[in-house]
Amino acid sequence: MENRGPISQFMAHNYRHFNSATVVDAAQGYEKFLDEGGKMLISLAGAMSTAELGISLAEMIRQDKVAIISCTGANLEEDIMNLVAHSHYKRIPNYRDLTPEDELALLENKYNRVTDTCIPEEEAFRRIQGHIEKIWKDSEAAGESYFPHEYMYKLLLSGVLEEHYEIDPKNSWMLAAAEKNLPIVVPGWEDSTMGNIFASYVIKGELKSRTVNSGIDYMVWLADWYKKNAVDQGVGFFQIGGGIAGDFAMCVAPMWAQDLEDDSVLRWRYYCQITDSTTSFGSYSGCIPNEKITWGKLDVDTPSYVIESDATIVAPLIFSWVLKQ
Repeated sequence: MENRGPISQFMAHNYRHFNSATVVDAAQGYEKFLDEGGKMLISLAGAMSTAELGISLAEMIRQDKVAIISCTGANLEEDIMNLVAHSHYKRIPNYRDLTPEDELALLENKYNRVTDTCIPEEEAFRRIQGHIEKIWKDSEAAGESYFPHEYMYKLLLSGVLEEHYEIDPKNSWMLAAAEKNLPIVVPGWEDSTMGNIFASYVIKGELKSRTVNSGIDYMVWLADWYKKNAVDQGVGFFQIGGGIAGDFAMCVAPMWAQDLEDDSVLRWRYYCQITDSTTSFGSYSGCIPNEKITWGKLDVDTPSYVIESDATIVAPLIFSWVLKQ
């Protein structure tokens, strides 16, 4: 345990059985995989940005502990919303006791609730909207098109939001990613708030849909990235939750073997999922790693871990271990 900080030491001393032991096993596996030359993909489902995962994830990005991210459109934008409107967020610890009338009152006061945290619509969404609209329209006028995350990178790197920063910018994972030009894929971006806003402009005839590249474009790009990087030690998969952020990216491995008929491309060479879902009802979010072997996603010898717990608790601990904190 030399050269490790107090969080890692606490984990090693206390986390010895059941889910806690798996947390340490997965963290050690992550670290070993990187030390041997592997590259890691992290997928973000749920509302991890609203849960301020950036506090730990941003440093992972800065220290090159993650090579690529697959995330929902909500996670893409909500990290930036927290960056520019943090003081306006409202926390409701007793959210389980809210009545439908209480929820309506939040809506009428322009608060959108995510479990115990309410995102302030005016300060968060609208503070970004005017700037991103200009970037979209300028790109379209120039005959250009970009991926959703690339537009967000342009927004952050332009500096127009800096006067609105309400948290320490080192805790924004999107800002860290933009500064690194970290590869991101954002499947299903259309169902995010910014995706809805963009779609509204298309419906009104103010923008063309091709100005933002699609999910198919993301998959084609990801296939190329994956083949170039799935060599030697290969690419690992650290999955937070399930859903489209996880399955979209994971499917690239079997696509190479089955649809492009190239058996030379490695399957995923490390796998960890943090989930509270179960395997019943055909849930992708809850399926165990062995099921992924039958789909050509993982190898028989891929080190695999399932941590049945809350990612808002577990992910920062694993990141702390990898960062030797």
